Amino acid sequence: MSFPWHTKTAAILSIELILLLGTPAHARTGSHEAGPPTRMGTVLSEGEFLPTGKRVTPDAAPHALFQPLNPGLPSRPEFLADHAVDTAVSPDGKTLLILTSGYNRNNGPTGSRVAEESREYVFVFDITGPAPVQKQAVQVPNTFNGLAWNPKGHEFYVSGGVDDTVHVFTSNAGQWSEASEIALGHSNQGAGLNIRPMAAGLAVNARGDRLLVANYENDSVSLIDLNTRSKIGELDLRPGRTDPSQTGTPGGTYPLAVSFKGDDKAYVSSQRDRELVVLNLDGDAIGIRTRIKTRGQPNKMTPSRAWDRLYVASDNSDTVLVVDTGEDRIVEEILTTAPEQVFPRANKFKGANPNNVALSPDERSLFVTNGGTNSVAVIQLGGRREHSLDKKRGGDAGYRKSRLIGLIPTGWYPNAVSVSPDGSRLYVVNGKSIAGPNPQACRNTLSTASGSLSACNAANQYVWQSEKAGFLTLPVPDGKDLARLTWQVAYNNDFPTVRDHARWKDTMAFLRSRIKHVIYVVKENRTYDQIHGDLEKGDGDPGLAILSPYSPNHNRLARQFVTLDNFYDSGETSGVGWNWTTAARTTDFTEKTQPPNYAGRGLSYDWEGANRNFPVSFTPEEREASGFTDPDMLAGSADVAAPDSRDGEAGTGYLWDAALRAGLTIRNYGFYVSNLPGAPVVDKPFEQGVKQAVALKQALKPHTDEYFRGYDQNNSDFYLFREWEREFDQYAEKGRLPNLSLVRLPHDHFGNFGSARFGVNTVPAQMADNDYAVGRLVEKVANSRFKNDTLVFIIEDDAQNGGDHVDAHRSIAYVVGPYVKQGALVSTRYTTVSMIRTIEEVLGLPPLGINDGLTAPMADIFDKKQKSWNYQAVVPDILYTTELELPPRDTAPVASAPACPGMPRADAAYWNAAMSRQDFSVEDKLDVDAFNRALWKGLKGENVPYPEERHGRDLRKGREALLKIHAARTETLCARKSVAAAD
Repeated sequence: MSFPWHTKTAAILSIELILLLGTPAHARTGSHEAGPPTRMGTVLSEGEFLPTGKRVTPDAAPHALFQPLNPGLPSRPEFLADHAVDTAVSPDGKTLLILTSGYNRNNGPTGSRVAEESREYVFVFDITGPAPVQKQAVQVPNTFNGLAWNPKGHEFYVSGGVDDTVHVFTSNAGQWSEASEIALGHSNQGAGLNIRPMAAGLAVNARGDRLLVANYENDSVSLIDLNTRSKIGELDLRPGRTDPSQTGTPGGTYPLAVSFKGDDKAYVSSQRDRELVVLNLDGDAIGIRTRIKTRGQPNKMTPSRAWDRLYVASDNSDTVLVVDTGEDRIVEEILTTAPEQVFPRANKFKGANPNNVALSPDERSLFVTNGGTNSVAVIQLGGRREHSLDKKRGGDAGYRKSRLIGLIPTGWYPNAVSVSPDGSRLYVVNGKSIAGPNPQACRNTLSTASGSLSACNAANQYVWQSEKAGFLTLPVPDGKDLARLTWQVAYNNDFPTVRDHARWKDTMAFLRSRIKHVIYVVKENRTYDQIHGDLEKGDGDPGLAILSPYSPNHNRLARQFVTLDNFYDSGETSGVGWNWTTAARTTDFTEKTQPPNYAGRGLSYDWEGANRNFPVSFTPEEREASGFTDPDMLAGSADVAAPDSRDGEAGTGYLWDAALRAGLTIRNYGFYVSNLPGAPVVDKPFEQGVKQAVALKQALKPHTDEYFRGYDQNNSDFYLFREWEREFDQYAEKGRLPNLSLVRLPHDHFGNFGSARFGVNTVPAQMADNDYAVGRLVEKVANSRFKNDTLVFIIEDDAQNGGDHVDAHRSIAYVVGPYVKQGALVSTRYTTVSMIRTIEEVLGLPPLGINDGLTAPMADIFDKKQKSWNYQAVVPDILYTTELELPPRDTAPVASAPACPGMPRADAAYWNAAMSRQDFSVEDKLDVDAFNRALWKGLKGENVPYPEERHGRDLRKGREALLKIHAARTETLCARKSVAAAD
């Protein structure tokens, strides 16, 4: 099929796009108050709002069909799969396969995982008609981004992920079933510290008798003989393992995708080392032919029919690489973010996250899934010039460059696109959807035999369970429809041509002229309803406010300054969340690896500066001093999860990097650090001369307080505050406070109840410890010489460990200081990205990427006339049961939690027993099945059920009556407990 735009030259098409896209019918603000614009007489869709601050409109294309993926589980007919990651059309063009690789866990009535209902899936669709028809959903225990057809069409293959296998599926009477499972034989050991193998991308040679497997965690490829169903070869892709003279040279790590050229050549994408490793294959032998270096992180790829070109999606650079396979060099790099007419200088706004590619049958067009902008990029490929008009423009008269000509909106985070054999239709799969309310908010990440009886866990409302995959089918749009769809994507993502800065520009300029310091505090995992559900204002559900009694400073900050009751954490979990809170975006690596890891399907916590549990920022000297003797284990200092800067500098796309590039001063307290082995938890580390942590980012090392301990639930946030206060006092004495301070206060995560220091060993005490540390930090600033030119920003990295009646992403956030409104309720929809953008605007920093760069700051919370402010922290009464060095009761304001006989269970023995199976060594390495059961039971009692209705209603109105009803119910419950205790 020849597409409509192929009859036009690039110049004519550009003119048409300008005319069609032109100037918006009306501009809108970053908060979308003005409503949707119109274009060509059509009102564009408002769509659904994401916690990233963007919108999705998957059904915007004419005749689009957007559907969920239901595997048809007999006992769960309503269950929908999450995280579709890849597609593959059969050689005869009649069948489409869709692979999931995500969370996909289900828990039974007792709260324990149901193994046969907790698998990954390959959905089989008949695509011979105008609409795809699901024929099957075959199951695999685990997988990771590996799917391939045999060119003969009689079988297909699925990588087994952490099981270190490849599954072979064959057809019998039109039904596909697993015929065999091929072991890869890595002895449950990957190339890292305590890391397991991970089978990833697959490719089959032209003859159909050899299969190549990318071993993601072993930095190797395996060669499979498909006739004997056995492994016949293995090659380590690291330079030092194939050539001793290259020992310690970076290369070949984190291989994800594979593509065969004929029978004797193959390409492998190495994500961490940013290269394509070109292989020679001769019988059973595999060797490295060359390495092609790339600016971004190479991802999935597809070849031309003649195999003279290889098209590679490249994350972090937001491009597609065009590789000349004869000379093995990159001949073209095409930006996938947006056409120039729609988004000028888009190359300065990283985060489109291109991750997969598909060619049209006539090979004139390339389709690319942009995970970060929820779109498919349509690229007109270069080739011979067809019109004299083009030749007159100069340059190579015989060749036309490729160009991005339009965008198609999709569901949230598209991962793959395929084209029908006749070129008339596109098939696109995406990974996520809006989570919605999660009042029961539980999950099971690790143990299948935990013995849990958690009713809340049985509800399967954990955030990764609530987000679902989508399957979009649409006709390839003609020129006019493509222009309108491009405009819709521009609207969804706040591209510059549809934005209006006027509403907030003056406010931020005013703040920038007066604010010289920002203190950015990041905490862990709480929802809005958990803390503010019973606040007298705002959209809170008092029935979910289980931590409010131990959070008096949080509630006081919300009352005294701004209550933000419509704030959303952009990340689902800590690994994603810490990237959103420090870089305002994620990479495709992070999006692909988080859900399987949290489902217990392998991988390691690679998202805060360590890769495979190894501190990659260590210098050779630091490696040797720490006892890491293998120079080829993750050689170099690259961090596979790190975002790039706006100018393409690898791995430097974080907030602190932007501040340093701008010449600002920074100080780091606990961000991206590793606690020093053997360093004990102490109350006064500096005075005692006990260093606590080392930065995992080279840029942070000179600016990190090594006496401020990182994440450790044995420690107290109160003493973290005291260490921060020690340096703050020194800065105050000198009159020079850093422009940007990064402060981590993690004790609202909870844990280590049997070993926690200072008597802070219960959930109420740990929440109160976190609360008091936050309050004291704000009070310290309020009473300092910096109070008139300092703003304090406070956020949770994610909201995964709690229930919320609006959405699993809704959380708490605060901005405190001069020019902040006081006593205000602000319900403008803000996100983590909004807060990052506000910090940037205040400090005069350029945006980090496409999300913060195109998001409005939190202008609604400021008042230019409100310069004066103050704050006095209150001591949560429960802290007087600990060993913390608190002010005497008669000299400090004390907040007492409401009394209820027998509640909460404040003894450490209860919490230690209830959490005995937990691993609190790093963030989120939990069996939250048991964690959340114990949390609710310990704070509310055995006979108080979770609210089950996922209503999402606006509870701002009628607050007084609602709180009275809740208070009456609580009083009745407490009275019953009192009677029971007396009996």
